[in-house]
Amino acid sequence: MVFPGQGSQAVGMQADLAASYPVVQQTYEQASEILNYDLWALVQGGPADKLAETVVTQPAMLTAGIAAYRAWRAAGGPVPLQFAGHSLGEYSALVAAESVSFEDAMAVVIRRAELMQGAVPAGVGAMAAIIGLDDAGVIAACDEASSIGIAEPVNFNSPGQVVIAGHKEAVDNAIAHCKAAGARLAMPLPVSVPSHSSLMIGAGEALTEALAAADFCTPAIRVLAATDGKAYGDGDDIRARLSRQVYSPVHWVTTVTAMIDGGATAFVECGPGKVLAGLCRRINKSVPVLAVDTNEGLQKALTA
Repeated sequence: MVFPGQGSQAVGMQADLAASYPVVQQTYEQASEILNYDLWALVQGGPADKLAETVVTQPAMLTAGIAAYRAWRAAGGPVPLQFAGHSLGEYSALVAAESVSFEDAMAVVIRRAELMQGAVPAGVGAMAAIIGLDDAGVIAACDEASSIGIAEPVNFNSPGQVVIAGHKEAVDNAIAHCKAAGARLAMPLPVSVPSHSSLMIGAGEALTEALAAADFCTPAIRVLAATDGKAYGDGDDIRARLSRQVYSPVHWVTTVTAMIDGGATAFVECGPGKVLAGLCRRINKSVPVLAVDTNEGLQKALTA
């Protein structure tokens, strides 16, 4: 089972699921009490630009992942063999694996979002998606741009799909080099926070205080860290790795491959959208992929 991160949010998400499973709205109510605002009303009514703000998106996506998982379990879906999450999605995975309470995870995520939002002034950072160029080509393009500023590959999402991040000028330069090297598509993403780049080191280090205050323990079910595809250990290991995760690249190809090597015979994405389902298919077409993003999707996943 895999959980999506920032970028999969959408106004109106999970309304269909909530209509069939009360636990969905109950999860949002639980989050709203912690956040001191009505998260469900914001998610359902927007506006989209407000939902897209990092300090709103991150708590919303943690909530959405757990809401979908609780609906899955309420419908009789089995506990999976393994969990993983893409970036922020790891917090949902750790909650589902009983490594940390929803409340403690939310407290960390709220602080994580604040630190990431404040780490780089607006307009200074950027991210871009590179499609149709191999990893080596993207790395070379970033190296070419390094004389201007920081530009780094930060998400190795699937073969031929890499996200880069760093200083805006350097990222723009890297985009040009990627296009020259034959990338099918190289486009800026509508985000100002250069997630998982070395510009986030200060934010990751500052997060240690919030992580220390949270009660983490060894997951009851195996959870793979998306930075290296290796299983999380005890609470101290989790805290240290979640701190580094803020400024470390996401190796999703490595993580999905490790899950298959660990015995995964199907993937179920829990949360809004089908981003990870699409990536998993591109990584390994032989493993079935399902998505719990609507009631129909949930029923199909249960049947499968």
